[in-house]
Amino acid sequence: MARPTLLLLPGLMCDRAAWAPQVEAFGSRFDCLVPHYGTLDSLPAMAAQVLREAPPGPLAVAGHSMGGRLAFEMWAQAPQRIERLALLDTSYHPLPVGAEGERERSGRYALLEIARRRGLRAMAREWAQGMVHPSRLGTPVFEAVLDMFERSSAEAFAAQIEALLARRDATALLATIDVPTLVLCGREDAWSPPSRHEFMHRHIAGSRLVVIEQCGHMSTMEQPAAVNAALADWLGGPLANRAAPDGV
Repeated sequence: MARPTLLLLPGLMCDRAAWAPQVEAFGSRFDCLVPHYGTLDSLPAMAAQVLREAPPGPLAVAGHSMGGRLAFEMWAQAPQRIERLALLDTSYHPLPVGAEGERERSGRYALLEIARRRGLRAMAREWAQGMVHPSRLGTPVFEAVLDMFERSSAEAFAAQIEALLARRDATALLATIDVPTLVLCGREDAWSPPSRHEFMHRHIAGSRLVVIEQCGHMSTMEQPAAVNAALADWLGGPLANRAAPDGV
């Protein structure tokens, strides 16, 4: 009998290393899959690819950061495929209009220019300063984050930036989510703060909110034991037999 599938969706410039503690913790029970987005430059296209490549049957889907945005796209495209949903260190809001949105756009493009001129690690060292709890700067966890970003490419970075700048407003989707849902973030997540997760929790019926103490944006790597405990509770018992229709 095939094991149930746990899809672990990495964030911007992240790879399997972002989910390594979770794969280790749950790999004996689940078929843990960490997709690779290549140079796809839209979240809907990424979601369609992940859904095509996923095994048939019900999916437990956990998305971190941009991966949470991708989880929303998967829900929009094929909610019948998703049995459980976990949204980690992510958000629902679109690119803001006006000056705030332009600041985000110019900031992302400035990082891309650093990556192209000085290399990915130089960009990552600047960018990742605000991604972890201050106590982890210069630690092996921080270096692991830099290693992960360096393994990607400027082309993938550019494509994922475009995907994020064109992200949907997922606010209306929140009330449609009717599966067991975990909403989790680090207390000191400066990129996707607890207030946004509190909003998602209020608008997703029956969801569970977990805020991890002494933790920044990279919760899966910074506080793996606490994250794994929350995921274990979310995964709970066996996934229901909620097979997808043919052709989905």
